[in-house]
Amino acid sequence: MGSWHIIFTLGIFLAAGLLSGTLGELFRLPKVTAYLLMGVILGPALLDLVPHKHIEELEPLTDLAMALVLFGLGNHFTLSRLRRLFHRVLPLSLSEILATFFIVYVGLLLVGESGSAAILLGALAIATAPATTILVLREMESEGPISEYTGILVALNNLASIIAFEVIFVAVLFLKGDSAGGSVFSGLAHLGMDIFGSIFIGVFGGFMISYGSSIIKGSRRIIMFVGLISLALGLCRTMELPYMLTFLAMGFTVANSLAEEEVPKVEKELYPLTGFLCVLFFIIHGVELKPKQFMEAGLIGGSYIALRLLGKYFGILVPAKMRGEEPEVSQWLGTTLFAQAGAAIALSAIAVGRDEVLGTHLQTIILGSVVFFEIVGPIMIRQSVLRAGEVPLINAIHHTAGDPISEFQSMIRRFLVSFGLLSEIDQPPDLILVEQLYRKNVKGISQTATFNEVISFIEHSHDNTFPVLGPNEEVVGVIRYQDLSNTLFDPKIGSLVRAADLANNLETVVYPDDSLARVWTKFREGSYDCLPVVAREQPHRMLGIIRRWEILKYYIKGHRSAQSNDSK
Repeated sequence: MGSWHIIFTLGIFLAAGLLSGTLGELFRLPKVTAYLLMGVILGPALLDLVPHKHIEELEPLTDLAMALVLFGLGNHFTLSRLRRLFHRVLPLSLSEILATFFIVYVGLLLVGESGSAAILLGALAIATAPATTILVLREMESEGPISEYTGILVALNNLASIIAFEVIFVAVLFLKGDSAGGSVFSGLAHLGMDIFGSIFIGVFGGFMISYGSSIIKGSRRIIMFVGLISLALGLCRTMELPYMLTFLAMGFTVANSLAEEEVPKVEKELYPLTGFLCVLFFIIHGVELKPKQFMEAGLIGGSYIALRLLGKYFGILVPAKMRGEEPEVSQWLGTTLFAQAGAAIALSAIAVGRDEVLGTHLQTIILGSVVFFEIVGPIMIRQSVLRAGEVPLINAIHHTAGDPISEFQSMIRRFLVSFGLLSEIDQPPDLILVEQLYRKNVKGISQTATFNEVISFIEHSHDNTFPVLGPNEEVVGVIRYQDLSNTLFDPKIGSLVRAADLANNLETVVYPDDSLARVWTKFREGSYDCLPVVAREQPHRMLGIIRRWEILKYYIKGHRSAQSNDSK
């Protein structure tokens, strides 16, 4: 593949991210899954468009993305919150970790895997992809016990996986006779120093961020945040420390050493950069996925996938039912832990360096299964919080405001007017009537429409206000898209709720003989993007709608015409 400047590759990734995010909304996929699939398309698996060396050169940006996500996750772990949740989450976590480990270990032994590989794969199976999991939850803006428990479980999973893998690998090498007896203790001591060093850097960096936040204000704060996080990341990479622990510890320290009201401000300031880098992270990660390795993993790889899914699901289901957790927690919490990537890939790469034969076998299984877990995992996370009723209705449906064709026409019109190629309309707004502008071929929602029919109507509309109609096509109320942000999506009410239950009382209507000036006053008094146009006679039969932006367009024209006349 011929090479070009890396900035061009960066542009390809960002354009692909924009396109895949739009397609993800269209096909109701989590954006993370859409980014990964787009990366697979751009990568060697299909089009092979990206110079391979550029992926390595962009690795520092993907590392920084992961660091920011982990830092944000740590920001949610205040001591008061952990004390409140730990007695409920810890038994679930221990059960899920042990169930995943033993189900994968024993299951792989039964299908013919060697003992050394099976037990190490059991340790790797515990790990859960933090960036994938947390970003899907953020995208869905979910709130509730499942969303709350998941963050803690992800952190504990990865910590347990790292420790278990390192301890077991030392034991495996010792039993194979590849190490002297004394090296077992040195290996464990090295592991302890790695963990201590990672946490120490994170805690120290967290105190620096908290202190800096109190004395540095304005736009310089973002420089301080990114600078300290980058320094910590660089130090971990230089010393070959597991940086996941560093940034969890850093976020935890900030959450507990900074004023409570300041912690959300830190996350808010970092969020645009985190979102930008995560688009690159997942597209690049998708480029690196190799679907062929999924097939190469064979029976062992397929068994590893199935056994890990069983371990995660039943490891939560059984103890949650025994402890009397809510049914949604029992049924859906385990499925939020399916995603797997970074930690498992990194540990399998370490294994290759220690034992090439065993490590290469482990890496083949992990890289092959990651293709499955990273595509299916985000979809299952999205479905879990949706089915548990923890997602605002506004995020559970696909709705695009604004008609793309009308917006394009408006853009071309503004361009032509700017160059004097299209004349302005000089007629003042108080002489233009609604009947000259309103859209006639617009339907409303029947008041007897089911909840699911309402959602379908909204998803196929480009407006944000939806008239609700009675039996004689009269307007009896409106449903406003913005009001749905306070409503949680509950799939169980689909056949019970009707449009009339969701509608607001009819406050404002427009008549065909109203002037634009009068209608504009109504728009300014409310937050509607469009208003129903109705017949004056009772009942107020719906004739169509008039949109705010269409009236605003004429006011802008009138203002320009007045300025032109004044200049003369």
